[in-house]
Amino acid sequence: MIIIAGLGNPGREYAPTRHNVGFDVIDVLADKYNINMNRLKFKGITGEGIIDGKKVLLIKPSTYMNNSGLSIREAINFYKVEMKDLLVIYDDIDIDFGSIRIRKKGSSGSHNGMKSIIYHLGDDTFPRIKIGIGKKPQGYDLADFVLSRFSQDERKIIDEAIKKAAEATDSFIKDGIDYCMNNYNTKTPAQD
Repeated sequence: MIIIAGLGNPGREYAPTRHNVGFDVIDVLADKYNINMNRLKFKGITGEGIIDGKKVLLIKPSTYMNNSGLSIREAINFYKVEMKDLLVIYDDIDIDFGSIRIRKKGSSGSHNGMKSIIYHLGDDTFPRIKIGIGKKPQGYDLADFVLSRFSQDERKIIDEAIKKAAEATDSFIKDGIDYCMNNYNTKTPAQD
């Protein structure tokens, strides 16, 4: 079993916000592979299916972002999944807007959902896909920023990033994390 967790906040009012791009990627995958996201399990909304011949659990924790680790830990413990078979997808304010970054492991940075997951798993050696949602404007409260909506122009760019993150997830499942990182980490102009 491979667990693919997209982070966000439950509820209609949070759906179009910057903080919910992880949920958006799960929705794209569920739609593409006809996986019904209709079970309430592991303190989240889940769906099981097959992607690239492998059994996967898609999960959107419904614990609110700051307690995402409660949900992920339940799923990991139930399926006895190794850290390498957990992929977490979430928003990041520290990378370029609309870019994606794939890592094998790492710290939580300033992300409270990731802090919760690392705390509850007691481990940070799981793969993750980060989606750049923009830098917090000067003098803006971080919570207000991540819970804000994208402008129309930003939405077009972020929808492409969400699509690319879903493709990268396919690659992670099919080809593994190294191939995925080599082929989907967005290059910034400095790397060209």
